[in-house]
Amino acid sequence: MVSREGVSRRGFLKSSSIAVAAVGAATGVAGALPRVARAQGAEFVPFAHGVASGDPTPDAVILWTRVTPTPDARPGSGVGPVTSVRWRVATDPELTSLVRSGTVSTSADVDHTVKVDVDGLSAATTYHYCFEVLDGPAAGTQSTIGTTRTAPTNDADVDRIRFGVVSCSNWESGYFGAYRHLASRTDLDAIIHLGDYLYEYRTGAFAGKYGVVRQHDPVHEIVSLSDYRIRHGQYKSDPDLQAAHLGVPWICTWDDHESANDAYDGGAENHQPETEGPWNVRKANSVQAYYEWMPVRVAGTPQNRHLYRRLRFGSLLELSMLDLRTYRSKQVAPTAGAAVDSPDRTITGRDQMNWLTDGIVSSPTTWKIVGNPVMITPVLVPPLESEAAGALTELLGIPRGGVPYMADPWDGYTADRARLLGAIADNGVNNTVFITGDIHSSWACDIPQDAARYFETGAVATELVVTSVSSANVDDLTRTPPHSLGRVAESALTTLNRHIRYVELDSHGFGVFTVTPTGVQMDHWYLDAKEDPLTGVYWGAGFTVPAGTARVEHAALPVRT
Repeated sequence: MVSREGVSRRGFLKSSSIAVAAVGAATGVAGALPRVARAQGAEFVPFAHGVASGDPTPDAVILWTRVTPTPDARPGSGVGPVTSVRWRVATDPELTSLVRSGTVSTSADVDHTVKVDVDGLSAATTYHYCFEVLDGPAAGTQSTIGTTRTAPTNDADVDRIRFGVVSCSNWESGYFGAYRHLASRTDLDAIIHLGDYLYEYRTGAFAGKYGVVRQHDPVHEIVSLSDYRIRHGQYKSDPDLQAAHLGVPWICTWDDHESANDAYDGGAENHQPETEGPWNVRKANSVQAYYEWMPVRVAGTPQNRHLYRRLRFGSLLELSMLDLRTYRSKQVAPTAGAAVDSPDRTITGRDQMNWLTDGIVSSPTTWKIVGNPVMITPVLVPPLESEAAGALTELLGIPRGGVPYMADPWDGYTADRARLLGAIADNGVNNTVFITGDIHSSWACDIPQDAARYFETGAVATELVVTSVSSANVDDLTRTPPHSLGRVAESALTTLNRHIRYVELDSHGFGVFTVTPTGVQMDHWYLDAKEDPLTGVYWGAGFTVPAGTARVEHAALPVRT
């Protein structure tokens, strides 16, 4: 995240050093490569963007693809014929044991994307699926065969669910090695993407210390519907991303870069109405392209469509995926004091807050997992005891709990955070874990209601934050060797905020999140070099939360596959 005012994500990553003083590369994934059709003497790839599935329930799953029916019908082009596509779902990889099938039409109106909500499936079952073009020059061309899996029934006793967890994948900042390594695993039930699936910037605007590793398309900042469609198409041309979508369903939400940096309900830091038009038009363009190109199931009603939604995996866990951009109040400066604490400002909006708190309080599952795009843990310098320092905070005009690093995450919306944590505490809810992205670094935190009284009162929930797939972090932005300046900043952050148990500011990669009845564990897997399309990966750290404790603990080893 880049900001022209105040401290945002890029500002935070740079300011961590202040705490010291106070088309992608080929990867050999043959299964992700679609077939090539021949028309009028020219070769083209009708399924150039792969296949995907998402949002599994006990009896349904979303299936997705994008068809290029003619060579000129590229993403965002607005051209190309209405095309019929057959989809098939079977219990075997050869697709001989069909259980569901059908035919749909797609056109330039939806950028020739295809999205089918297939129901009537059996719970906790692995399925295989594909698409086939039925007419035009690509007729008879079949997509790659994908694999997906439904969720267990709501009352099922489940021993284990395991998710890959990712966030912040910037095409220009590096290759998507994290996706390649996730695709190679055979032990995942789904992949959760916590936002910033793509970036809206013009080329070179946020590349990091290696410069532009590969160039964005279009090269200008994306604003129009065509722009967003082209950018989505570029990202889904990446073979590593296609491979990761191929094997398991994804559960996704957006953060800000799917529309524009530091987005809020009426605008964004990276939106200039005088040159880029009304915000509501740009936002609508980004939302339309997102729903076209992503395997997500829209929640709510036609009159109140929304992205926040809840998925359940037996009696083990309920996953609440949040939208923290559409309804939030405009950000204020971290030192804005009363404005940061104002009960009139919101990060969730009233309806989503009610839905979230009611769901967590009433959930019958062992674990309440929240897919949380931005950090909820207080990150303060220093954490001040609110009553004793009340006169000082009022005099200085800073928030009652201390000065947060940023006001874009929940630290800038303390009243909403207090409402949510208060509901968890007042209702005696155990085993609430926030899994979070956004900040391009890895964290493991206890979440206290009052950071200054953490040692007296303990925590009411925990947060496990995954780093970026490729987006710039501290060593990128400060152009320093990895694990040099960052190490000192990490020590400063954990010293000043004792409820923060772990911070790693320099690595890129992904998380593997395992949920069992007795505990959860987040394993942080880090890339050797994001600028290398064939990068290796290593286990950097792991953190567990034993059931009933609201406390993170170091793990000695990663979970076994």
